[in-house]
Parts: sequence; C-alpha cells; structure tokens
Amino acid sequence: MIYLDNSATSWPKPPRVKEAMVRFMEDVGANPGRSGHRLSIEAARVMYEAREALASLFHAKDPLRIVFTLNATESINLALKGLLRPGDHVITSSMEHNSVMRPLRHLGGDGIELTVIPCSKEGVLDPGDVKKKIKSDTRMVVLTHASNVTGAMLPIREVGALTRKHNLLFLVDSAQTAGACPIDMEKDGIDLLAFTGHKSLYGPQGTGGLVIGERIQEKEMIPLKEGGTGSRSEFEEQPDFLPDCFESGTPNGPGIAGLLAGLQFVLAEGVEKIRQQEGRLIEKLIAGLRVLPGVKLYGPENGKQRIATLSFNIEGRTPSDVSTHLERKFSILCRPGLHCAPAAHRTLGTFPEGTVRFSLGAFNTEAEVNSVINAVSKISKAARGR
Repeated sequence: MIYLDNSATSWPKPPRVKEAMVRFMEDVGANPGRSGHRLSIEAARVMYEAREALASLFHAKDPLRIVFTLNATESINLALKGLLRPGDHVITSSMEHNSVMRPLRHLGGDGIELTVIPCSKEGVLDPGDVKKKIKSDTRMVVLTHASNVTGAMLPIREVGALTRKHNLLFLVDSAQTAGACPIDMEKDGIDLLAFTGHKSLYGPQGTGGLVIGERIQEKEMIPLKEGGTGSRSEFEEQPDFLPDCFESGTPNGPGIAGLLAGLQFVLAEGVEKIRQQEGRLIEKLIAGLRVLPGVKLYGPENGKQRIATLSFNIEGRTPSDVSTHLERKFSILCRPGLHCAPAAHRTLGTFPEGTVRFSLGAFNTEAEVNSVINAVSKISKAARGR
C-alpha cells in the first residue's frame, strides 16, 4: 500500500508517538493542574514540555502563549470569533480551506465585512493585491500558509511585513505547513498561528493549538468556552491569563503526550531536512506526471513555491473514478473531490468535480513515487483507449 493522503492526516506516525501515548495512559493518566499529587504534576509537565517544543519550532518567545485546542479549525474559530467585532473588515484569499471561509461567512452576518482576494490560476497570491484592499476599518488579514489543494505557498513573510506596517492583525492557518516548512512568528510577522497536531507534526488526531503573539492582549479575546481550568477555583469568573483563559475543561493528555513525541521527531529530523526530502519527491512526481498525455497538473511548477501536495486530473475520467481505480488496482490511497476548499477549486477552474490529490509525507520514498507515476500512466493510457 502507498499512502498519499498526508494533507488529510499523516500516516504512518513515528513509533515513538504511540509509545508516548501508551506510556501516558499506563504510567501517568492523571488530570493536569487539577490535583497536587505526583501523577497530576507529571501530566502538567508533559503539557508544558509540548508547549516548549512548539515554541522552539515556531520561534515563539513565551510557551505559555500557546493554547491547546482540538485542531486548527478550533484554533481559527477562537482567533476570529475572539477578536473580531461588528464593523471590522477582514481580508483573506480565494485559496482558503472552509475552516477559514465558513467562520468568516458566519461572521458576515454579525456585521463583519469580508474581502476575498482572487489568486492566480496556479493558486498564487500577489502581496500587492492585499495592500490594495486595506481600508481604515481593516482589522485582520487571514491566510493559509499553503493550499491543501495545490500545495501553493502564499507569501506569508511579505504579507506579514505589510500587516505590521499598517498595524493589522495577521492570522496564519499552518495546518499544511507546521512541521513541513520553517515558520518564525517574529520574522514572518505572524500574530496568530493556528496549527494542527495530526499532519506534519506527526501527532495524533484531536490535537492542535493557537500561538498568540505578544501584540495581542488576552483580555481582548473572547473565549469560545468557559469552565474549569484547575486555576483560580475560588472564582466563578473565567481566568483572564494565558493559557488558562482559553483552555477550559480536561485536556487531551494522552494526545498531547503523543503530540510531544511527534514534535520531538520533527525537531530531531529538522524541518529544513524534511522540507528538502519532501521537495525532492514532489519535484520527481511532477516531472513524471507532467509528460503524460491527458494528465493536467495544477499549482506552481517551481517546487520552492509549493509543499509536497499535488492536484491533477485525467482527461475523460472523473476524480472519484481515478481515485477508486488507484486504490483497487494499485493500492494507492489518495483523495478526490473538493478537499473542503470550494473557493480554491473555483480559482483553479475545477469546481464542482474537483481534482485528484496526492500529498506526500516524511515516510514516502522514491520507489513509491515511481510506482505512482507508472499507475497514473496506465490509467491515462486506458482513458485514451490505448
């Protein structure tokens, strides 16, 4: 079996991830911050080590400004609904995932204005187009770091510099890039970084978080939920300090233990090394598919402008048909359709059927890429009756 659906969730995970989760369940198992005994203290230590590892990865100054959530979607909702107010104007791109688009469309009913900047047919954003749309009431720019459809990387650092110059907030959705591409909160001008743990951080599902930059006062953000935090238990009002104010309820201790193990894998391998390895594989895949008759590729041709995700279609075959054939005949697992990003597919001109998506990870190999190219070649020949 060849697994090429890492944009949905990475697989396999490093063995240490499962081992850390089992160890937590067998040897710790307690509720962090809710008791004073040694097991509760150990659980809290695991959580703090995960915050420290994330701070190191993202070059964040204060680990306590990293809030754990269930996933990037919850993190994005916390940032948008916690900070935006009626009368605010928000700028985003046409390549966004529904995790960004749906809460923004919902907030439009609450008096928040949205501008969606069209990207090119390759899914590339011109920073100058962002500058043109800034108004006196613009409050925030929200961008994905890389498209989950084409793999096209958006100009985060250039837009970050622009938002700092105009004193705007900058929220980045790093669901596709955290662990796979270098991210520097300060150099990239990021105020809010939403990440998920189960993709290129190689942690388990149900883990994620929001890194809150120092330009944001936590008291100005409205929590998505209130409740027990294990701190200030004498008060019935929500704590007003990080990270407790946004972390109500028992956390996913086993999941965070697994996330820490995934982070340790990424930090030990090195993000730059992972990026180079995945870059070589995606360039080889693109080179092999580009020359096949009847196969259309989407996204930037330059490997440096993309992550290891590629969308394509085969003339005369639907995406779902191609995906099914790849699994049944060649045991290649991928994802067809709209990938929860209809705006991106409208940008590419592939709406409503979508595309077939291959997304590689740290555990894919050159031999697998060769097999995938051969499989697509056979399907394209069959579609042309040869």
